[in-house]
Amino acid sequence: MQNNPVIIISRTDSIGDVVLTLPMAGIIKQYLPGSKIIFLGKNYTKDVIALSKHVDEFVSYDTILKLDEKDKIETFKKINATHIIHVFPVKEIAYLAKQAGVKNRIGTTNRLSHWFTCNIKVKLSRKNSNLHEAQLNTKLLEPLGIHKNFSLEELAGSYGFTHIPGLEKQFADSIDHTKKNIILHPKSKGSAREWGLDNFSKLISESDKTKYTFYISGTMQEGESIKPLINKHPEIIDMTGKLSLPQFIAFINTCDALIAASTGPLHIAAALGKKAIGLFAPMRPIHPGRWKPIGKQANYLVLDKNCNDCRKSMDCHCIREIQTSEVIKLIEKQ
Repeated sequence: MQNNPVIIISRTDSIGDVVLTLPMAGIIKQYLPGSKIIFLGKNYTKDVIALSKHVDEFVSYDTILKLDEKDKIETFKKINATHIIHVFPVKEIAYLAKQAGVKNRIGTTNRLSHWFTCNIKVKLSRKNSNLHEAQLNTKLLEPLGIHKNFSLEELAGSYGFTHIPGLEKQFADSIDHTKKNIILHPKSKGSAREWGLDNFSKLISESDKTKYTFYISGTMQEGESIKPLINKHPEIIDMTGKLSLPQFIAFINTCDALIAASTGPLHIAAALGKKAIGLFAPMRPIHPGRWKPIGKQANYLVLDKNCNDCRKSMDCHCIREIQTSEVIKLIEKQ
């Protein structure tokens, strides 16, 4: 390995995926302390990437997409990268990296486009693997001389989330420091099977109001669909549509716990060391073995059964059968 490599980590998909990719940067810095890490991502994930002290620079793929072909290639050339790791494979990015002359282009053998664009290929199949997504990501570090099988505990210590924004006073004033503050994030923008508003309502009803303050989070659009829950429980605090992503991160960091399906906020909470309780369907490839939150206080619930009858529907009775009493046990667990 050459001295002081400049390494692009390319992951241009969703927030949760990006969170589970960021430990790669921490591992690279541990094994190659002179390296420079550049994260190529979408603009809406920039504030999450900025949390990590291990990432030296963010490059916007959204900005690159607006350029003509020549300028796209020139933008890649100006990065002066020695390596690019295609964690989330995008044909155009792989093509641009090759055209720009990035010397070491790391991809996987099971992507046809990588046979034409990547000169270093790792044999890696995610679909049927028993490894966690974050562990699978680290397999792409083998061409850098990093061959270790990392435990989830080691990965949880590699986020490097130290650049956490402060919480604005208007939101900080809603925090009740005499109680445990719990964020409920019922929706997933269709990215995951959901537990259901009825279960969240039951959770609120069965919880000790003298011990907990509940907040509902989500986008403004999600807030409209959550209104029946909010109206039924006037004691909860509605935060839907009120927080920018940096402020939502700061709010999660100020609270004690977050409960959600397999979503970005769940993985952010876990990475911040908060009590992150994930609710999952027992179905490959979306099962918790692959996607559970990883962090010092992260946990999850899933039924011990096959869920194949729900495979073709987002309305999954298997996740909805998770009992509120089990969730409350995890909330109260010390």
